[in-house]
Amino acid sequence: MGAVTATVLPAVSNANAMHTEVPIEEYYELRVYNLKDASQQNLVEDYLQNALIPALNRHTIKRAGVFTELKPEGQTKVFVLIPYVSPSQIDRVQNLISGDKDYIAKAAAYLNAPVTAPAYDRIESSLLKAFPHTILATASEKKPRIFELRQYQSASEAAGKKKIEMFTGQGEIDIFKRLGFNPVFWGETVIGPQRPNLTYMITFDDLPAKDAHWKAFGSDAQWKKISSVPEYADALLVSKITSTMLVPTAYSQI
Repeated sequence: MGAVTATVLPAVSNANAMHTEVPIEEYYELRVYNLKDASQQNLVEDYLQNALIPALNRHTIKRAGVFTELKPEGQTKVFVLIPYVSPSQIDRVQNLISGDKDYIAKAAAYLNAPVTAPAYDRIESSLLKAFPHTILATASEKKPRIFELRQYQSASEAAGKKKIEMFTGQGEIDIFKRLGFNPVFWGETVIGPQRPNLTYMITFDDLPAKDAHWKAFGSDAQWKKISSVPEYADALLVSKITSTMLVPTAYSQI
Protein backbone atom coordinates (compact mmCIF):
# COMPACT_ATOMS: atom_id res chain seq x y z
CA MET A 1 0.00 0.00 0.00
CA GLY A 2 1.13 3.55 -0.61
CA ALA A 3 2.35 5.54 2.34
CA VAL A 4 -0.38 7.10 4.44
CA THR A 5 0.15 10.70 5.40
CA ALA A 6 -1.96 12.72 7.78
CA THR A 7 -3.24 16.01 6.48
CA VAL A 8 -5.32 18.78 7.98
CA LEU A 9 -8.53 19.43 6.10
CA PRO A 10 -8.72 22.92 4.58
CA ALA A 11 -10.77 25.62 6.23
CA VAL A 12 -14.41 25.38 5.24
CA SER A 13 -16.27 28.18 3.49
CA ASN A 14 -20.01 28.45 3.07
CA ALA A 15 -21.06 30.01 -0.21
CA ASN A 16 -24.20 31.37 1.43
CA ALA A 17 -22.49 32.95 4.43
CA MET A 18 -19.13 34.33 5.41
CA HIS A 19 -17.98 31.51 7.64
CA THR A 20 -14.64 29.88 8.25
CA GLU A 21 -13.73 27.00 10.54
CA VAL A 22 -10.33 25.84 11.63
CA PRO A 23 -10.24 22.04 11.99
CA ILE A 24 -8.95 21.88 15.55
CA GLU A 25 -10.77 18.59 15.85
CA GLU A 26 -12.63 16.29 13.49
CA TYR A 27 -15.84 14.32 13.48
CA TYR A 28 -16.80 11.36 11.33
CA GLU A 29 -20.16 10.03 10.25
CA LEU A 30 -19.90 6.28 9.89
CA ARG A 31 -22.96 5.21 7.91
CA VAL A 32 -23.89 1.59 7.27
CA TYR A 33 -26.47 0.62 4.66
CA ASN A 34 -28.08 -2.72 5.46
CA LEU A 35 -29.08 -4.45 2.23
CA LYS A 36 -31.29 -7.38 1.33
CA ASP A 37 -30.19 -8.12 -2.22
CA ALA A 38 -28.00 -7.12 -5.16
CA SER A 39 -30.58 -4.73 -6.59
CA GLN A 40 -30.47 -2.69 -3.39
CA GLN A 41 -26.68 -2.67 -3.47
CA ASN A 42 -26.69 -1.45 -7.07
CA LEU A 43 -29.13 1.34 -6.30
CA VAL A 44 -27.30 2.47 -3.16
CA GLU A 45 -23.91 2.42 -4.85
CA ASP A 46 -25.24 4.33 -7.86
CA TYR A 47 -26.59 6.93 -5.44
CA LEU A 48 -23.32 7.20 -3.54
CA GLN A 49 -21.11 7.36 -6.62
CA ASN A 50 -23.17 9.65 -8.83
CA ALA A 51 -25.24 11.75 -6.43
CA LEU A 52 -24.05 11.93 -2.82
CA ILE A 53 -20.27 12.02 -3.12
CA PRO A 54 -20.21 14.60 -5.95
CA ALA A 55 -22.62 16.73 -3.90
CA LEU A 56 -20.45 16.41 -0.79
CA ASN A 57 -17.44 17.44 -2.86
CA ARG A 58 -19.29 20.50 -4.15
CA HIS A 59 -20.23 21.52 -0.62
CA THR A 60 -16.90 21.54 1.27
CA ILE A 61 -16.40 17.81 1.93
CA LYS A 62 -13.35 16.95 -0.16
CA ARG A 63 -13.16 13.23 0.61
CA ALA A 64 -15.61 10.49 1.50
CA GLY A 65 -14.96 6.77 1.77
CA VAL A 66 -17.20 3.95 0.57
CA PHE A 67 -16.45 0.32 1.40
CA THR A 68 -18.00 -3.10 0.97
CA GLU A 69 -17.39 -6.22 3.00
CA LEU A 70 -14.44 -8.43 2.16
CA LYS A 71 -16.28 -11.60 1.21
CA PRO A 72 -16.72 -13.41 -2.10
CA GLU A 73 -20.45 -12.89 -2.53
CA GLY A 74 -23.70 -11.91 -0.87
CA GLN A 75 -22.91 -8.34 0.12
CA THR A 76 -25.26 -7.21 2.89
CA LYS A 77 -23.70 -3.90 3.92
CA VAL A 78 -22.16 -0.79 2.41
CA PHE A 79 -20.06 1.41 4.71
CA VAL A 80 -19.69 5.17 4.20
CA LEU A 81 -17.20 7.39 6.05
CA ILE A 82 -17.71 11.17 5.87
CA PRO A 83 -15.35 13.56 7.71
CA TYR A 84 -16.44 16.90 9.14
CA VAL A 85 -14.61 19.65 11.01
CA SER A 86 -17.50 20.25 13.43
CA PRO A 87 -21.02 19.00 14.21
CA SER A 88 -22.45 22.27 12.89
CA GLN A 89 -20.89 21.56 9.49
CA ILE A 90 -23.02 18.42 9.23
CA ASP A 91 -26.23 20.45 9.36
CA ARG A 92 -24.93 23.06 6.92
CA VAL A 93 -23.78 20.50 4.39
CA GLN A 94 -27.04 18.56 4.59
CA ASN A 95 -29.01 21.76 4.02
CA LEU A 96 -26.87 22.68 1.02
CA ILE A 97 -27.21 19.22 -0.50
CA SER A 98 -30.98 19.15 0.00
CA GLY A 99 -31.24 22.23 -2.22
CA ASP A 100 -28.72 21.05 -4.82
CA LYS A 101 -30.64 20.53 -8.07
CA ASP A 102 -28.03 18.25 -9.61
CA TYR A 103 -28.06 16.07 -6.50
CA ILE A 104 -31.85 15.90 -6.45
CA ALA A 105 -31.95 14.85 -10.10
CA LYS A 106 -29.27 12.18 -9.82
CA ALA A 107 -30.57 10.84 -6.52
CA ALA A 108 -34.19 10.57 -7.69
CA ALA A 109 -34.34 6.77 -8.02
CA TYR A 110 -32.83 6.34 -4.56
CA LEU A 111 -34.80 9.08 -2.82
CA ASN A 112 -38.12 8.07 -4.35
CA ALA A 113 -37.80 4.29 -4.18
CA PRO A 114 -41.28 2.79 -3.68
CA VAL A 115 -42.29 0.86 -0.60
CA THR A 116 -42.52 -2.27 -2.75
CA ALA A 117 -38.87 -1.92 -3.81
CA PRO A 118 -37.00 0.06 -1.14
CA ALA A 119 -33.45 1.23 -1.78
CA TYR A 120 -32.17 -0.46 1.40
CA ASP A 121 -33.36 -2.28 4.49
CA ARG A 122 -32.18 0.25 7.09
CA ILE A 123 -29.42 2.84 7.58
CA GLU A 124 -27.35 2.93 10.76
CA SER A 125 -25.32 6.07 11.46
CA SER A 126 -22.83 6.86 14.19
CA LEU A 127 -21.10 10.16 14.95
CA LEU A 128 -17.50 9.75 16.05
CA LYS A 129 -15.24 12.39 17.55
CA ALA A 130 -11.60 12.05 16.54
CA PHE A 131 -9.11 11.26 19.28
CA PRO A 132 -7.13 14.31 20.44
CA HIS A 133 -4.34 15.30 18.03
CA THR A 134 -5.45 12.83 15.34
CA ILE A 135 -6.95 13.61 11.94
CA LEU A 136 -8.06 11.65 8.91
CA ALA A 137 -5.18 10.19 6.92
CA THR A 138 -5.02 9.78 3.18
CA ALA A 139 -3.14 7.32 0.97
CA SER A 140 -0.59 8.95 -1.31
CA GLU A 141 -1.45 6.50 -4.08
CA LYS A 142 -4.26 4.08 -4.82
CA LYS A 143 -3.30 0.42 -4.77
CA PRO A 144 -5.24 -2.76 -4.04
CA ARG A 145 -5.69 -2.80 -0.28
CA ILE A 146 -7.99 -3.92 2.47
CA PHE A 147 -9.30 -2.05 5.49
CA GLU A 148 -10.00 -3.34 8.97
CA LEU A 149 -12.70 -1.51 10.93
CA ARG A 150 -12.35 -2.29 14.63
CA GLN A 151 -14.63 -1.37 17.50
CA TYR A 152 -13.77 -1.71 21.18
CA GLN A 153 -16.80 -1.69 23.46
CA SER A 154 -16.42 -0.92 27.16
CA ALA A 155 -18.56 -1.75 30.17
CA SER A 156 -18.63 1.88 31.38
CA GLU A 157 -17.87 5.40 30.20
CA ALA A 158 -14.92 5.54 32.59
CA ALA A 159 -13.44 2.36 31.14
CA GLY A 160 -13.95 3.67 27.61
CA LYS A 161 -12.13 6.91 28.43
CA LYS A 162 -9.31 4.94 30.02
CA LYS A 163 -8.90 2.86 26.86
CA ILE A 164 -8.74 6.03 24.76
CA GLU A 165 -6.09 7.32 27.16
CA MET A 166 -4.13 4.13 26.51
CA PHE A 167 -4.16 4.93 22.79
CA THR A 168 -3.42 8.65 23.00
CA GLY A 169 -1.44 9.08 26.20
CA GLN A 170 0.43 5.80 26.60
CA GLY A 171 1.73 5.35 23.08
CA GLU A 172 -0.55 2.66 21.64
CA ILE A 173 -1.19 4.76 18.51
CA ASP A 174 2.55 5.18 18.10
CA ILE A 175 2.95 1.40 17.99
CA PHE A 176 0.41 1.13 15.18
CA LYS A 177 2.22 3.80 13.20
CA ARG A 178 5.69 2.38 13.81
CA LEU A 179 4.64 -1.11 12.75
CA GLY A 180 3.05 0.16 9.52
CA PHE A 181 -0.65 -0.38 10.22
CA ASN A 182 -1.42 2.76 8.20
CA PRO A 183 -4.22 4.06 10.46
CA VAL A 184 -7.00 6.00 8.72
CA PHE A 185 -8.85 7.39 11.74
CA TRP A 186 -9.41 6.97 15.46
CA GLY A 187 -12.70 8.02 17.01
CA GLU A 188 -14.89 7.86 20.08
CA THR A 189 -18.54 7.20 19.32
CA VAL A 190 -20.54 10.10 20.76
CA ILE A 191 -23.84 9.18 19.07
CA GLY A 192 -24.70 5.70 17.88
CA PRO A 193 -25.28 2.09 18.96
CA GLN A 194 -23.15 -0.05 21.27
CA ARG A 195 -21.88 2.86 23.34
CA PRO A 196 -19.53 3.35 25.04
CA ASN A 197 -17.09 2.39 22.31
CA LEU A 198 -14.14 3.57 20.29
CA THR A 199 -13.72 2.77 16.62
CA TYR A 200 -10.72 2.92 14.34
CA MET A 201 -9.68 1.89 10.84
CA ILE A 202 -6.35 0.49 9.66
CA THR A 203 -5.13 -0.74 6.27
CA PHE A 204 -3.12 -3.59 4.80
CA ASP A 205 -1.97 -4.79 1.41
CA ASP A 206 -3.76 -8.13 1.87
CA LEU A 207 -4.86 -10.69 4.47
CA PRO A 208 -1.39 -12.25 4.93
CA ALA A 209 -0.03 -8.75 5.61
CA LYS A 210 -2.80 -8.22 8.17
CA ASP A 211 -1.88 -11.42 9.99
CA ALA A 212 1.81 -10.52 9.96
CA HIS A 213 1.16 -7.03 11.33
CA TRP A 214 -0.98 -8.27 14.20
CA LYS A 215 1.60 -10.93 15.05
CA ALA A 216 4.26 -8.21 15.22
CA PHE A 217 1.98 -6.07 17.37
CA GLY A 218 1.39 -8.85 19.88
CA SER A 219 5.11 -9.43 20.34
CA ASP A 220 6.11 -5.75 20.35
CA ALA A 221 8.11 -4.76 23.44
CA GLN A 222 6.38 -1.41 23.85
CA TRP A 223 2.95 -3.04 23.63
CA LYS A 224 3.94 -5.64 26.23
CA LYS A 225 5.09 -2.85 28.53
CA ILE A 226 1.89 -0.82 28.17
CA SER A 227 -0.48 -3.77 28.42
CA SER A 228 1.27 -5.09 31.54
CA VAL A 229 0.26 -2.00 33.54
CA PRO A 230 -2.59 -3.23 35.78
CA GLU A 231 -4.86 -0.21 35.22
CA TYR A 232 -4.68 -0.74 31.43
CA ALA A 233 -5.56 -4.43 31.45
CA ASP A 234 -7.93 -5.22 28.59
CA ALA A 235 -10.11 -7.24 30.95
CA LEU A 236 -10.93 -4.00 32.78
CA LEU A 237 -11.28 -1.68 29.80
CA VAL A 238 -12.66 -3.69 26.87
CA SER A 239 -15.74 -5.89 27.09
CA LYS A 240 -16.05 -6.74 23.38
CA ILE A 241 -14.03 -6.27 20.18
CA THR A 242 -15.53 -6.45 16.71
CA SER A 243 -13.53 -6.55 13.49
CA THR A 244 -14.95 -6.03 10.00
CA MET A 245 -12.81 -6.48 6.90
CA LEU A 246 -13.60 -4.08 4.09
CA VAL A 247 -12.50 -3.20 0.58
CA PRO A 248 -12.82 0.29 -0.93
CA THR A 249 -15.08 0.79 -3.90
CA ALA A 250 -13.54 2.08 -7.12
CA TYR A 251 -14.97 5.54 -6.40
CA SER A 252 -13.99 5.73 -2.73
CA GLN A 253 -11.91 8.81 -1.94
CA ILE A 254 -10.34 7.25 1.17
